[in-house]
Amino acid sequence: MKKIIYPNYKVIVVDNGSKGNDAQVLEDKFGDYIHLIKNDKNYGYAEGNNIGIRYAFSNFPSDYFLLLNNDTVVDPEFLTEMIKVADSDQSIGVTGSKIYYYDNPTQLQFVWGRVDFWRGRVLQTPKILSEKIKSMELDRGQYDRVTEADWVTGCCFLIKRIALEIIGLLDESYFSYWEETDYCMRAKKAGFRIVYVPRSKIWHKTEQTAKKITGFTRYYLARNRFLFMKKHATKWQYRCFLLYFFGFYFWLATGYYLLYLHSTASLTSFYRGVKDGLHNSQERAGVYITN
Repeated sequence: MKKIIYPNYKVIVVDNGSKGNDAQVLEDKFGDYIHLIKNDKNYGYAEGNNIGIRYAFSNFPSDYFLLLNNDTVVDPEFLTEMIKVADSDQSIGVTGSKIYYYDNPTQLQFVWGRVDFWRGRVLQTPKILSEKIKSMELDRGQYDRVTEADWVTGCCFLIKRIALEIIGLLDESYFSYWEETDYCMRAKKAGFRIVYVPRSKIWHKTEQTAKKITGFTRYYLARNRFLFMKKHATKWQYRCFLLYFFGFYFWLATGYYLLYLHSTASLTSFYRGVKDGLHNSQERAGVYITN
């Protein structure tokens, strides 16, 4: 972050209940550059970010609030480009970057997303075929146009202050996954546009924390899919989603986890997520956050 050229910003680091001495190392090394907030436990992606946003909102007269994952490396001009586009139109509420894989710097990970409400799916560009098969699309300038989207990924997420004042914070009930899509839908309903900024570039190491926790991703992706659809889909869209999910996707996922991944643990996590999503259960939030 110290290499970025944007002249006026403050850095708030939220240590979301990490173990070991990571927070102390950050404070010792960057104490004059960052404000460190040490959470007493892991509040999840949504509430962890909310804690940082509340502090920034109360202490700085900022026009923008940037959410940036700790497993990213940024281009020096990434923030300048995001703000330039956001400033160009008052209807823009959220902007997102062009995101590459950290271990393959020219391979695209994400640019923008759409929502298919009839099947309850988030569609992203470039497409990822499965959990093990990433997009192999290289950046050849094919996504170099500023584009309006349904959602942009939360690993680099710039929110305009006026949007935050109207929409509010991230929905902490998601805990992790789908919360940025939910926020973008709320922004769109409030009349704001979600815009992808191709000249803003970052490199992402991808889910370094979630990979360490068995079942985390599969549980929350399944559970939060239902939370999102109940919140944002129309009655007919939700009914079509249920037909698609239990008539096709549920069985496809079962076969994938058992026959392809050979993982009953993954299947169990998926089933738990479906059950809790259907019944609006919140008691499992954080169930996979262990010492």
